[in-house]
Amino acid sequence: MPAPRTPAPARTTAPSRTASPRTAPRRELTAREAEALRALLAARAATGAPVPPRRTGTTAQKTEKRRKQPARRRPAARTPRGRGPWRTRLRVVGLATLLVPVLTVLLAPATSAPGSATVAPGAAGLALAARSTLLQDADAYRRLQGEVATRRAELQAAVEAEQAARAAVAAEQVTVGSAAADLYRASAQTRMPVLGLSAAAPATTGDVLYRQALADRAAQERETAVVRAERAAAAAAAAAARVAAALAAAAAAAAHARTVLAGVRATVDDLGLDVSAQLAALDTVPAAGTQQERNTAALQRWQGHLAGLASAGVEPPSAAELADPATLPDGFSPALDAAGQAVPGVAWAVVGNRPVTVLPAETVAAVSSALSRLGRPYAAGATGPDAFDCGGLTASAWLLAGYDLPAGAAEQWAAATVVPASQLQVGDLVVSDGGADVALYLGDGEVLGASAATYQVGVRSMPADARAVRVTLPAPATPNAPLPASASGRGACGAPPAPVGPVSPAWGGWSNGRIPAEALCPIARGHALRCDAAAGYAALARAYEAAFGSPLCVTDSYRSMAAQVDAFRRKPALAAVPGTSNHGWALAVDLCGGVNVAGTPQWTWMTEHAGRFGFVNPDWARPGGEKPEPWHWEFGHLA
Repeated sequence: MPAPRTPAPARTTAPSRTASPRTAPRRELTAREAEALRALLAARAATGAPVPPRRTGTTAQKTEKRRKQPARRRPAARTPRGRGPWRTRLRVVGLATLLVPVLTVLLAPATSAPGSATVAPGAAGLALAARSTLLQDADAYRRLQGEVATRRAELQAAVEAEQAARAAVAAEQVTVGSAAADLYRASAQTRMPVLGLSAAAPATTGDVLYRQALADRAAQERETAVVRAERAAAAAAAAAARVAAALAAAAAAAAHARTVLAGVRATVDDLGLDVSAQLAALDTVPAAGTQQERNTAALQRWQGHLAGLASAGVEPPSAAELADPATLPDGFSPALDAAGQAVPGVAWAVVGNRPVTVLPAETVAAVSSALSRLGRPYAAGATGPDAFDCGGLTASAWLLAGYDLPAGAAEQWAAATVVPASQLQVGDLVVSDGGADVALYLGDGEVLGASAATYQVGVRSMPADARAVRVTLPAPATPNAPLPASASGRGACGAPPAPVGPVSPAWGGWSNGRIPAEALCPIARGHALRCDAAAGYAALARAYEAAFGSPLCVTDSYRSMAAQVDAFRRKPALAAVPGTSNHGWALAVDLCGGVNVAGTPQWTWMTEHAGRFGFVNPDWARPGGEKPEPWHWEFGHLA
């Protein structure tokens, strides 16, 4: 909501000749202040923020002036969409990020070094604001999806209750109808046996009175059945009302969710290419060695592509505008594959003297959002924001572009439109391993995905058995047929086959003790492990607490190189040589609370149950082993 405008003070016809005693004398800016002010003005110009015009002239003069101004020239590719309130809001946030460091310079003590504050680029500030807006809307949508599921469950329960109520009504109606038919067909004496009393046959009086009592009871039962039928009908009507209310509530929740999702698309459609380029690099986590080089190259290639479009004045249309190659916006032409067939969902724009593929604004946002997760850890079943599995990454990226995808790779394959390999485009979902793995196509034969083989989000080569679907096209009328099973032996998200015997604890390309904290998942305050080990530890901790009524106690988990050096310096007889500890692979924990003493109930419970969650007390650490450490537990049999 914009702030209320404060009326400008009325101007006097002549300046006052006497200054107020409270007014400070005017002074010249220092060199440092002048430099900071120039930086502010330059940054403000870079963001495109308008400078308020001088309020001079009458309304008629202003109208005449606007009438005489020449029309704005349209870009060659397409007339840019008008920036709406969201773009204005982003500019305000971006300008705020620019003003803070400059004002810091202006207000800092004179002893501050000149030029010590750095003015943040405008696009970076807008990207931060855009990400915040998209994440908030995505969270709101997920909450609404939960509400939709709840409302649908309530609706199903109400429908079942109504069906039961109507069945009861039908049963009571049958009872009442049968009794009424019997009564209609019965004779008068059958309905009223007392009519058979006769003074001439006093011996039959007892039988007549008995039959009358039976008739009275039957009449009472008929009345009771009628009452039950009326109550059943009322209950059925109430159940029908509850169904209507539940249906309305479910419809309202679903409509609200669709509105939020449409708002995400509107936000995405309003992003500039410079903002999308900055968005792609906001949250990346460094990887190790050649993987980092590959990640960086893919990110730079994407940013370069967006910069080329921006410099040519090409603005990506929405997905709806590119769905049909026969009805593209002005300035765009159908993209063609090698066989000359039109590719739906994308277009060509001429930049210089060559055609360049233009993706929908939603695809640009999805790819940028996915790239911003480079280096994040892999965790089975995770959908972000700090860890992902393969389907969770693609679903999260596309949700931030305004599309709701299932979380599983196979379900994503079934729900989107299949595209042939000859028409593969950046942003398409590449599904492999028989539907067990999914990634985002980046072009040049590379995909971006969360891998169970490397335990991180990264760029890799496109699998040989890959099939692709496009999210931005209308969904198929019937789900796609499941993919044939893969013979690769890999599991979900490219997990390698289970090894036989001990395995190397190395993972992700990092060396021992050099794993960045962002690549790990927390298990307790100050403690973290590789994400699959963290998931196993969480399940182990729940089972332990259920058994003992107290939480599992941990004293050590991932140990960085600096921590290993410190531990070896303090406890050379116990700690491993720095760079060789399994703690340095984020796959080992040291436990306390009784587990640290062999033979205790806690330690005995661990030896019996920890293996179900992937943790073992290695042979060398068991009682009688080479170096008994009952407190030391590792995720898997590590070499």
